Amino acid sequence: MPDHTTTTAQPAFDPATLGDGWSQQLCSRIASWRYEDLPQPVIDTTKALILDVLATIGGAAQAPGIRELNARLARWESGGSATGLIGARRYAPPTAALANGAAAHALDFDDQHDPARVHTSCVVLPTLLALAQDGAPVSGRDFILAFAIGAELHARLGLACYNFLGHGWHPTMVLGTVAASIAAGRMLRLDGAGIANGLGFAYHQASGSAQSMRDGVLSKRIGAGFAARAAVLGTALGADGLTGTRRTFEGNAGLFALYAAGEVRIELLTDGLGERWRVPEYSFKPYPCCRCNHTAIGLGIGLHRQGVKPADVAAIRIGMGRVNWMTVGEAYDPARNDVVHAQFNAAYGFARALLDGRVDPESYRPSVISAPEVAALTRVTEVVDDPSIDPIAIEPARVEVRLRSGETIRVASDTIEGSPQQPMSQDAMRAKVRSCLAFGLGAPPQAADRLAEAVARLDHADDAAGALCAAFPH
Repeated sequence: MPDHTTTTAQPAFDPATLGDGWSQQLCSRIASWRYEDLPQPVIDTTKALILDVLATIGGAAQAPGIRELNARLARWESGGSATGLIGARRYAPPTAALANGAAAHALDFDDQHDPARVHTSCVVLPTLLALAQDGAPVSGRDFILAFAIGAELHARLGLACYNFLGHGWHPTMVLGTVAASIAAGRMLRLDGAGIANGLGFAYHQASGSAQSMRDGVLSKRIGAGFAARAAVLGTALGADGLTGTRRTFEGNAGLFALYAAGEVRIELLTDGLGERWRVPEYSFKPYPCCRCNHTAIGLGIGLHRQGVKPADVAAIRIGMGRVNWMTVGEAYDPARNDVVHAQFNAAYGFARALLDGRVDPESYRPSVISAPEVAALTRVTEVVDDPSIDPIAIEPARVEVRLRSGETIRVASDTIEGSPQQPMSQDAMRAKVRSCLAFGLGAPPQAADRLAEAVARLDHADDAAGALCAAFPH
């Protein structure tokens, strides 16, 4: 099981103990990493992450907010060196990263490192793709190495800054900005000083609160695009020789002090870095909604298969850890008719699972999220902060269903579907790619298979960005 920590009191961490120059030393160390040093499971997982996020980008082509964002960006820019994948629009690299990052995160179907609570590919892929198109071609091996670096650092930063979400920050955005910048600097073959300057500029722009997810609004899905845009601009300025912050992590206004408030387990970032990889610990989502909902959804699907009828239900109680409850525990309001509200609501996800025996992109169409049968179930559903569950653990859920007959059914799980402990099958992964591209782009299965083949052969490509953009269905 990947490491995660509880919110019980941890010894206060003083970033100053790292000493001046720690951030630059980290960047210099990563500048020396090579593709040949990557273990095969890291390469395999990195390719799976790339394919998964490209599919989720395609799936979001018609998602609320994404059409409007692309229309606005296209009004302001009519050309550039990088590609906005939806519509094959040409943008400047920061704008392409914004467009692709927002699309990657729009369905909330993109990967996650569960204990670290970070979505990674929605920031790292748009960052690397935009910069790889802006200069000399980047080989597939350099692209894979950079992607693996970004994913590794993002996961380790999320684990080390263990209460980031509890402080109200969105770790996908803030930590993704800095991780993607370091990855991009390595992809561009910058030296340690160049990577550190890019990191400093990326950190200077880093932002993103959890309020968007708690309010269930469209700005949440745009956040990954903001992070990728910041990483692209920051890396480019570092490559141009501009100086960014030197003490990005360790300074008294650095990331560990300012954003994490000293709640840092530094050993989870540093121990075994480059030797024991976290990349194979990433999860792939079986359901297009907040990961905090997934265990409860799986339990709801199980009850549906056991023959529990929604009409027979008198009351439902869903228990989860405090951070999950803060994120998805709000009472569901069908009158809002808001897709993001549904994606970030455990009562809705469980109701849809119990009703249909499945949860997929169709479950979050505006035309179905306010259906009377859903409203009826969510009215009798209570989501609670369960004190028996680790407050920051993402996996556990406890469900109690009281039937009109007086019988009570109790089910629980401490694992989460799509994780290394409960992985999706290869057939399920292939089906997800095909269904996303069909849902968003109307692409046939053959188009999905061509994209999968391009990713599988990416380590043989001389121009990684060219190969991926050519294979992406439009």
